[in-house]
Amino acid sequence: MALSDVIRPFLPVKAWSEPAPVVAVLPLSGVIAAGGRFRQGLSLQGLAPRIERAFKTKHLAAVALAINSPGGSPVQSALIAGRIRELAAEKEVPVVAFIEDVGASGGYWLACAADEIIAQPSSIVGSIGVISGGFGFTEMIAKLGIERRMHTAGDKKGMLDPFSPEKAADVKHLKALQADLHEDFKEMVRTSRGDKLKGAEKTLFSGAFWTGRKALDMGLVDGLGALRLVMRERFGENVRLRLIDERRSWLRRRFAAVSSGDSGSRDFGFDLAGGLVQAVEERLWWNRFGL
Repeated sequence: MALSDVIRPFLPVKAWSEPAPVVAVLPLSGVIAAGGRFRQGLSLQGLAPRIERAFKTKHLAAVALAINSPGGSPVQSALIAGRIRELAAEKEVPVVAFIEDVGASGGYWLACAADEIIAQPSSIVGSIGVISGGFGFTEMIAKLGIERRMHTAGDKKGMLDPFSPEKAADVKHLKALQADLHEDFKEMVRTSRGDKLKGAEKTLFSGAFWTGRKALDMGLVDGLGALRLVMRERFGENVRLRLIDERRSWLRRRFAAVSSGDSGSRDFGFDLAGGLVQAVEERLWWNRFGL
């Protein structure tokens, strides 16, 4: 008999009872874009340290992804999801995605990195498609008497230029690119959801989106519920939810403030204008889903 077995009955219960299971909660909130393009943008570069911290948590029972994203970059979506799957396999830890207001387009791609997807009844789910948009200003500049001058080496270098007439060949090329990206997205969903999917792929992969309740009927999610309640049901009332948020030193926070113009930077006007443009662009991503 080990010494620990002999003395255990004489120790306080807390001294020898099993530690409470821990669920690492990883927030994935914002538009998905590389290089910190948006205030709360999601990219692998920005998320990698937090993803690794989540899977290094002591007494880890599961990793919960708290998703609230209207989508964005397909490349960053794939990179983030891929890193989560790599660590889940390496650590042999289950991953559960919880869709909050919206998990659509790239946001749903992130959810597919989980072993299980839970949504709220009124969550927005789906939008499995590819979109690109822009504006054409050819008539406007003609009315203003502006002459468009563009010189390229390569006859396709200036394709889809907003100040030049749209060409059918350029649109065809763009459609081919979108088809490739769409196929990657569909393959990710097929691999993640498998035979859970219900209904015709023409509908599932049309780019449409649904409420969480309807998404459950279609096999896009596995259940309805809130993160805290579901984790308590799975791991008991003593489960500990540990938020894996961004760690920034005082020095990094100070540099962030300086770069945003808070310290009287000479480029404050440019920073402000750039910030307004980014805010509008970010707002448009959310507005697609009525949010």
